Amino acid sequence: MNDTFADVTSRVWHAIGADDADWPATQLTTTGPRAVLPAAFDVTGLATGAVAAATVTAAQFLAALRQSGQPAVTVDSRESCAAFASERLFTPIGWTRPPLWDPIAGNYRASDAWIRLHTNYASHRAAVERVLGAHDREAVQAAVAGLHAEELETAIVEAGGCAAVMHNRGQWLASPAGAATADALPLTVVERRSPGARTPNAIGQLPFDGVRVLDLTRVIAGPVCTKFLAGYGADVLRIDPPGFDEVPSLLPETTLGKRTAALDLTASSDRAMFEELLAGADVIVSGLRGDALKRLGYDDDALIAVNPDLIIASLDAYGWDGPWRNRRGFDSLVQMSCGIADDGATATGQAEPTPLPVQALDHATGWLLAAAVARALTRRLTHSVAARIQGSLIGTANLLYSLTPPNGHLSAAAPKDFTLVETTTDWGPARHVPLPGRIDGVAAHWSQQAGPLGRHPAMWATHK
Repeated sequence: MNDTFADVTSRVWHAIGADDADWPATQLTTTGPRAVLPAAFDVTGLATGAVAAATVTAAQFLAALRQSGQPAVTVDSRESCAAFASERLFTPIGWTRPPLWDPIAGNYRASDAWIRLHTNYASHRAAVERVLGAHDREAVQAAVAGLHAEELETAIVEAGGCAAVMHNRGQWLASPAGAATADALPLTVVERRSPGARTPNAIGQLPFDGVRVLDLTRVIAGPVCTKFLAGYGADVLRIDPPGFDEVPSLLPETTLGKRTAALDLTASSDRAMFEELLAGADVIVSGLRGDALKRLGYDDDALIAVNPDLIIASLDAYGWDGPWRNRRGFDSLVQMSCGIADDGATATGQAEPTPLPVQALDHATGWLLAAAVARALTRRLTHSVAARIQGSLIGTANLLYSLTPPNGHLSAAAPKDFTLVETTTDWGPARHVPLPGRIDGVAAHWSQQAGPLGRHPAMWATHK
C-alpha cells in the first residue's frame, strides 16, 4: 500500500466498525497523488479511504462466498476524488441537464451572521418564500439582511424548510445539537442473531450478484451507497412515492444501475406490495429523516418482523442523538453548522463561507455505508448475524476533523484532470465518472442505465 495513505485508510477502516484483524493491508494498493482536491481538510484522504473501505469489503464478501482468499484491491486517489465530484463532472452529450442548484439556494449575509438556504426541493423553497415574502435572489438577500440569522433559521425550519447558520467549530460544539453529536461516529453497527444465513442461489462474477437491495434514499449520500452496490451486481430497487419530485439534475447520476418504482406507503395495497418486497430483500437502505419510517409504521421491529434476516442501513444529516436528530439536512448545511465552512474561510482568508470543494460528507457517508453493508453481508454469511447500521453526515464531519489537514491550500483540480467515460441514459448519451477502485479479476458494471423515477414495476429482477 502507498504509505502516504496508510494512516487515513486505516482510520476510515475503523470508522465502519471493522477491526485490525479484518484489515487486509497487504491486499490493498493505493496510488495517485496524496492531495488532489483543494481544501483546508484532508478531503483527498477521506475520499481514498472511503472508496478503499467499500471496495475491500466487497472483495471480502466475494472471498467469503467463494471460500477463497481475498482478491487484491487497487484504489487511486485521483479516481476517488473524481467520484466525489461525480454530479458536477457529469457531462451530457447533445442535451441539457437542469442546474444543480435552485436559483435562490445559497449563502446570505443576515444582520449578524451568514446563513445558507437550501431550496432544491419545491417544498423547501416554498417554506423560504413564505417566511421571507420574497421570490427571487435579490429580494431574498434584502429580506435576509435585516434579520438575525438564528431566528431566521428557526423560522424556516419550523415552516418545513432547510437552513443553517454558519458557526465556528467551538460554537457548534457548545450548542445542544453539537454537544449531543460531538463524539458521533460516521457509522454504528449493532448485530443480532439471524435465523438463517441467506446466500444468492449461485455465486456470480460480481460480489453482490443475487443480493437484493431495497433503496429508500434521496439526493446524494444514500444513492452513492446503492450505486456502488449496484455496480458490483446487486439488484437495487429504488422506491419513491408516486409523483415524487427528486432534484432532476442528480437523477442521471443517482439512478445509475438501479430500477425505480413508485409505491404509496399510506395505501394498503401498496403497503402489501412493499412488505412483499421487504420479505425478499437482503438489505434496506434508507436516507429518510430518522423518524420517517416509524411514522409510516415501519420501525426496526416492524421491518424485522417481516424479514428477520434483513440488514437495515440508515443515514441522516445531524446524527441519531440530540435535538436535531430528526432535522432536515443536507451536506452543504451540515458544513455550515459544524464549523467546516468557517474553518475553510479562515484557512483561505475569505470573508464568506468557504465549503469543501465537493459534497464530501455526502459522498464519504455513502461509501462508508456501502462498506458497512458489504461487511454485514459477509458477517451474515459467516457468523449468522444480521446488522442494524446507522450513519450520519455529522459523524463523517467528525471523522474529517480527526484527519491531519494538508499543508497549504492547493490549486483547484480542473475537469480535464479527471477521466470520464461514455454512457447512455434515458435522456441521451453522456460522459460520467467511472466507478473508482478495482478488485482483481472483477469487472464492475451497471446493468441499468440512469432514468426517471417510477419507471419500473415494484418487483425484484432476480430470483431466489
